Order: sequence, then C-alpha cells, then structure tokens
Amino acid sequence: MPAASAIKVMVVDDQTSMRAMIRRALQDLGFKDIRDKAGPVEALAAIKSDRVHLIISDYNMPDMDGLQFLEAVRQDPVIGKTVFIMLTGSADKEIVQKAAALGVNNYVVKPFAPAALKEKIERVFGELV
Repeated sequence: MPAASAIKVMVVDDQTSMRAMIRRALQDLGFKDIRDKAGPVEALAAIKSDRVHLIISDYNMPDMDGLQFLEAVRQDPVIGKTVFIMLTGSADKEIVQKAAALGVNNYVVKPFAPAALKEKIERVFGELV
C-alpha cells in the first residue's frame, strides 16, 4: 500500500480550472507532490528532467493530444513505464481502444468525482494510505 504523499504526479490539461480541480482532488486524497503543465510538450520536457510516478493527462489539447502524448511517453526509454491515466470528456470507444493499445494504465471520463479518480489510481498502485 503506497502512501499517496510519496507518489509524484504530473497533471497535464490545457484548462487552468481543470488542472486546479484535479490538484484539489489529489490533495484531498493525500498527494503532496503535484506538478502541472498546460500542454504535453512542456510536460514531456519536465518529466524527462524530473521524473514522476503518475501522469494524469487530458485527451483533448492543442498541439499534441493525449494519445500522442501517451505515445511519446511510452516510446521514451527513461519515462516509458510511468503510470499514465487519461482524462477525457468523451467515452468514445475508438479513443479508449487506441489509448489501451498504446499502453494507458487507466481512463477517467470527465466530469468525474474524486472517488472515481482515487479508484482508478488504486487500480494501478494498490490501496492508498
């Protein structure tokens, strides 16, 4: 059972309000080390220089969508095994299947309750303490 406070998280979403909401939900779950970026390109650079344990990324973003970001993470030999949870406003089966094929660890449809996010994180890491 990992301590939520020991897990480093990167939240990637182009909407400031969504990043703030996810940050609050994570803090309520006991996470302490939460970083965030408005886009995948800057997030990728940050993660490569200072690794995290968990990436929570939006799907629909300008410049690079969540699937392209996931693919870039998975292809990198250093950060390729980082846990990746995709957030999306759509339960589009095609997007879900592509994300699964690229190795997404879990999937959350927006809007979501903090309990749903916790459950998705615990499916990957085990019960949080």
